[in-house]
Amino acid sequence: MIRVLLAEDMHMVRGALVALLGMERDIAVVAEVEHGDAVLPQALAHRPDIAVVDLDLPGTDGLTATAELRRRLPDCRVLILTGHGRPGTLRRAMDAGASGYLLKDAPPAELARAIRTVAAGGRAVDPQLAAAARRAVDCPLTPREAEVLRLAAEGAEPAEIAARLFLSAGTVRNYLTTVVTKLGARNRVDAVRLAQEAGWLV
Repeated sequence: MIRVLLAEDMHMVRGALVALLGMERDIAVVAEVEHGDAVLPQALAHRPDIAVVDLDLPGTDGLTATAELRRRLPDCRVLILTGHGRPGTLRRAMDAGASGYLLKDAPPAELARAIRTVAAGGRAVDPQLAAAARRAVDCPLTPREAEVLRLAAEGAEPAEIAARLFLSAGTVRNYLTTVVTKLGARNRVDAVRLAQEAGWLV
């Protein structure tokens, strides 16, 4: 029997997943959590074989919870179940120690199949997303450019970014112009969007 911890904050989705997995003879949901902070304590209490973790958990996010699980309970493998089909997010999940990455719009039978694959020591990743991740290029931004863009993504204006990074406002504007050019973006907002989708603004 494969013992599963399910971490999903949406009650209806979590209930549907529990019901779905309840129809599988070799899978048992031994714990359910709706908050990221509860993932590790419940995993330590119930010792599941697999943790199915949503990325967007309140409190501790899914990536942090995954890294904590892999560090504190290495025998528990992690399958990410998410609506984020971005290559950069997939890379970050794998870097955190996830063994699987499944999109929520996958056919229902895929979840049980992915759990069995991960439990057997394999990897279960959406094939199209895996291919996109392989095609994705490394971040072209320097650390300073990424830092400036990260602050811009938080809504900071050039003057505020300059003050926070001890730069002149003109230097910040130059950085933002360079970023827009490097990413082939239309403007600063588009550059933020492209960088976030690629997983470059962590």
